Amino acid sequence: MSMLDKLKGMLKGHEDTARQGVDKAGDAIDSKTGGKYQSQVDTAQQKMNDQLGDQPTEER
Repeated sequence: MSMLDKLKGMLKGHEDTARQGVDKAGDAIDSKTGGKYQSQVDTAQQKMNDQLGDQPTEER
């Protein structure tokens, strides 16, 4: 079993909380770097959210 499979198993049922964590981490990185790497951070956030599966139904 790969590390990604183990991580997905641990997050099962907690996808919304994980998405919030990904968003907070991205915001923290943007804040620390003054937005210098915003496009790369946004791409990484999107890829993480894609791995978590379906997006939440309500807007953030």
